Amino acid sequence: MRRRMLITYLTLIGGLVLALAIPLGLAYAQKRTSELLLDRRADATRLAELTDQAVREGDDSLLAAEVQRYSTLYGAAVEVRNGAKTVMIPPDEPITNEGPALRRALAGRTTEKLPLITPFGPRHAVVAEPAGRDAQVVGTVLISAPTDDARRDIALIWLALAFGALAVFTLAIVVARRLTRWALRPVAELDAATEAIAAGRMTARAAVTGPGPSELRRLEERFNAMADAVAAALDKQRAFVADASHELRTPLAVLSLRLENLHPHLTDSGAGEHERAMEEMDRLGALLEDLLALARVEAGTSVAEPVDLVEELKPRLSAWEEVAGAAGIELRSELPGALIATCPPDTAGRIADIAIDNAIKFTSSSGGVVRVELSEDADEAVLRVADDGPGLEADELEAARNRFWRSARHGNVEGSGLGLAIADELARTGGGTLALAAAEPHGLVVELRLPLVQP
Repeated sequence: MRRRMLITYLTLIGGLVLALAIPLGLAYAQKRTSELLLDRRADATRLAELTDQAVREGDDSLLAAEVQRYSTLYGAAVEVRNGAKTVMIPPDEPITNEGPALRRALAGRTTEKLPLITPFGPRHAVVAEPAGRDAQVVGTVLISAPTDDARRDIALIWLALAFGALAVFTLAIVVARRLTRWALRPVAELDAATEAIAAGRMTARAAVTGPGPSELRRLEERFNAMADAVAAALDKQRAFVADASHELRTPLAVLSLRLENLHPHLTDSGAGEHERAMEEMDRLGALLEDLLALARVEAGTSVAEPVDLVEELKPRLSAWEEVAGAAGIELRSELPGALIATCPPDTAGRIADIAIDNAIKFTSSSGGVVRVELSEDADEAVLRVADDGPGLEADELEAARNRFWRSARHGNVEGSGLGLAIADELARTGGGTLALAAAEPHGLVVELRLPLVQP
């Protein structure tokens, strides 16, 4: 937007400068051409009078001397004719383009207009004057005057106008840049604030003081008020989820204990229903734990620091190897010697737990393989967890990180639908990114990228 505004300002100013400079340059060229015409026509009139006298008296000595003196003084070529074709006094050098002016002179009319003189030409201006009295034309005088002085004057004026226009345009660029920066300063602040809020920094706000139009500053104030209201609503929502989850844990534990105490008093016909009720209690407990974990992550209380991802992942992978082995699944891991990333502690470990847990759930127990790889890519640490299970469709990959999302094909698999949502929130608050992709030939790849410690 800043570039478009700057281009618009400069286009208008450039058009205005050209609209002033070009007519001024042309006007001066026209004025200088008219001055040259008047000067040379006055000289031609005087020579025409001498030509008429020479023709009538039959003596051109005075005329020849005056023509010679004039040619020497002004460097102009002068041709005097007696009638249409007889040349009384030839010019020192041939005169070109004299046809239109000569025809006007033979018709008894003087030269009234010259081609516009510019720094690029013409090099000579031809002026013709009829000699004679009344309507009788006895001869003509042609003067081919050099235009060097006129072209030099016009070039100087045009150069001065060009430098003036360039100076004005340069000043306009400076003023336009400052004006554009002043006008768009609030917009840039709003853009930075919205980008920060979109990245999860809900405390980011636009500065309401400083340069900029008052209308945009009022927009910043209203944006900040809106952001405060949204942040307050989110805080209340998170607090409600956390409080509700926490408060429900106690009655849920009591209810679970009472259900267990009922087991000895049940008949054989009620044992199955009791077992299913206990399973639902376990599911409800896991759901509350996931809600509490999500609320803690969204609170954003963790602080990023240098973390050795290898040391963080090793004990977790050892524990998961036993779980995978018990399920008949092979867990393969590939870790470097050390890899230091900047993130809150336990971020990579918790995300790895979620990804490996999902991979084991959806991998076939007959020879299934789950691969965990940690590597370095440019300035990022990359953790990949891949399985050879059924995977997800393209539209499901986009929706899998939504809260409580479950694929219709996996309705019989245990889970709350919050695992990947928690992992995505952990990655975001840790300054990284979480991506889901299809594995080849089938399966799912969960990829976590975290910034490395910069030297």
